[in-house]
Amino acid sequence: MTRDDLQEQRAWLIALRTPGLGPGGLRARLDAAGGDMHAALAQLQRQATSLGEPAQAWLARPDAALLDADMAWLAEPAHRLLRCTDADFPPLLDDIPQPPAALFVVGDSDLLLYPQVAIVGARSASAKGLAHARAFATALADAGFAITSGMADGVDGAAHAAALDAGARTVAVIGTGPDRVYPRKHHALARRIAAQGAIVSEFPPGTAARPDHFPRRNRIISALALGTLVIEAGLKSGSLITARLAAEQGREVFALPGSIHDPLARGCHQLIRDGARLVETATEIVETLAPAARMLGGQLAARLDSAGSDDADPRAVGTSGIDRSGTCGDPDYRRLLTELGHAPATLDELVQRTGQSAGALSSMLLMLELERRVESLAGNRYQRLPDG
Repeated sequence: MTRDDLQEQRAWLIALRTPGLGPGGLRARLDAAGGDMHAALAQLQRQATSLGEPAQAWLARPDAALLDADMAWLAEPAHRLLRCTDADFPPLLDDIPQPPAALFVVGDSDLLLYPQVAIVGARSASAKGLAHARAFATALADAGFAITSGMADGVDGAAHAAALDAGARTVAVIGTGPDRVYPRKHHALARRIAAQGAIVSEFPPGTAARPDHFPRRNRIISALALGTLVIEAGLKSGSLITARLAAEQGREVFALPGSIHDPLARGCHQLIRDGARLVETATEIVETLAPAARMLGGQLAARLDSAGSDDADPRAVGTSGIDRSGTCGDPDYRRLLTELGHAPATLDELVQRTGQSAGALSSMLLMLELERRVESLAGNRYQRLPDG
């Protein structure tokens, strides 16, 4: 990383830690500054009095030791500050109320671009609820979706673990700093997710768990996912907040019904009464989300490929039984499949073989995987399928 990059990263950290600013205020100043963080920070410093005394004190003399610790954390392998000005910032986060300005990521930030299904539910889930979480997570992962949740106890943890056990992708959006694990019992799970998936936080390193952090993280869970599945939830469950946010963001909401005598089924029944889709199998979710997955793939292809090609056009993402002509006739896809060959290869190896950027390849591999022409393996590797 160059000196200029480090200075820009530090400017971002100063802005992100400014008391009372929030993601909306930071994004507004970034927009006014044309995306230039140094200019946005200078504007913040000029307007510090309007933000209150804590912000004024921080902007006048930021805590150098705290910023140095943040920089040291970001310098660690697989740690990243994913900014809203980055080309690979998840586009699904841009159009929601109060979109995050930046995300701290541990693991593979490219996974945030994949089509995702959120699986949430009760922390005190029953044995049957945990079994449902594992079964749906496994089936949806096998269909090509990343499994997203909040790494909480109960349904969240079961869904993450099932995706990992299947060798699939999983994304954990947490309500603490990226260096904290909550609940503490999930330290082993967090290490597995960091190695095979991604841990995502809007909060800087060192941030402890607070009750108001979890509704904030829920909006990111629901926004990253094309749909949210609720498995067991009481009438006052935080999962209902995630489901409500998903509906407000224009995402699909699915709920698993249960016994009328089960208190943990009442939240799901309420969601169904309010318009959520009652589902009994993962296939119903896959069929419902396939059009949105195709659209997302086309948007990502256009967005990521535009950096290297002036005439890049959106490509439709297929799924089983859908016309593949959008990729079969494309020379970039033909070359990717040729270079992939018939032995597993990592994303880095494919970058070297094709000369394409990692972001563009991730988008292309996403579409090929949904078309059942490529499958992902553990270790960020990809395998061409026999009919691909």
